[in-house]
Amino acid sequence: MSNNEQKQAAAPVPAATIMILRDAPQGMEVFMVKRHHQIDFVAGALVFPGGKVSGGDFDAALDEYMDGNEGWSGPMCAIAAAAIREAFEESGILYAREPGARELVSSERIAALAPYRKALDSHEINLLDFLREEKLHLACDQLVHFAHWITPDNMPKRFDTHFFVAHAPSGHIGAHDGHESVDSVWITPQNAINDRKKWNVIFPTKLNLMKLATCKNVDETLRVARAHTPITVTPWVEQGEDGPILRIRDDAGYTQTSTSLKTAL
Repeated sequence: MSNNEQKQAAAPVPAATIMILRDAPQGMEVFMVKRHHQIDFVAGALVFPGGKVSGGDFDAALDEYMDGNEGWSGPMCAIAAAAIREAFEESGILYAREPGARELVSSERIAALAPYRKALDSHEINLLDFLREEKLHLACDQLVHFAHWITPDNMPKRFDTHFFVAHAPSGHIGAHDGHESVDSVWITPQNAINDRKKWNVIFPTKLNLMKLATCKNVDETLRVARAHTPITVTPWVEQGEDGPILRIRDDAGYTQTSTSLKTAL
């Protein structure tokens, strides 16, 4: 890539997502939402709940309302805060607890907090004020860093996305917001990959589903994630025998490292 092309590349926007997991009779399941077809990024795709880091997520005062973030940098605290906030907005699942408590908020409390989903999404209230009003702490200790992907330089919209894995809180059922997402499902990683007629799964989502599918249950997934520091993945395009292909580095921990550009995004 030339210096001129590098200068023209869009700056990646910080983003975060949580792969919310639960054990089920048919195997480990992950909660996923289907993006609205009019959304301007990955419209109609099956994705993990998540989104952009907002300015309020960087508020240093949030540190007093976060559990388990000791030793984290300011940017990583903001990313974790965004991951929890976005997961709540898009799924209704909230990784938070009352100060001093060990258990996460109950299903009854979640029902009472439901109106905040829209208020947070529409910026009627910021995350800090929500936590102050409801006397809650973000349960960052429940999140395990799983992956880190940056959108290729040639894309008009770029995201610097951190993926976390977490055990679904007891009693938190999960439901799409009906705005940015129009459907939701608890699904095994392999079924999400296999049913291409029903679900549109983009390349980064597919590869992270494939990695999830190598584990038998939630405990194993969290244990494996804790044992490995994610390698930053920035795909690039190169010419293959049958046309352009999207490639990632071979040492990123994924069994697949390339795909046709036509099916990648």
